Amino acid sequence: MELKAAEKLGSVLRARRVALGVSQEAFADQIEMHRTYYSAIERGEKNLQIDTLQRVCAGLQVSLWVIFKEAGL
Repeated sequence: MELKAAEKLGSVLRARRVALGVSQEAFADQIEMHRTYYSAIERGEKNLQIDTLQRVCAGLQVSLWVIFKEAGL
């Protein structure tokens, strides 16, 4: 079964965060987002608005288009 777009994005975001060596809680604090909400993003349970995704990308220091490309979207 193919992953949904939100799941693909979440997987890429998680990999980027882990590569930075930052915990979910610390990263969520850094981007001023509740940890449980950010956790749901990484699990692909949230359909993100572009401004929210841009906020996450800014925290990861990566452009939005790179995230889409890595997710295969």
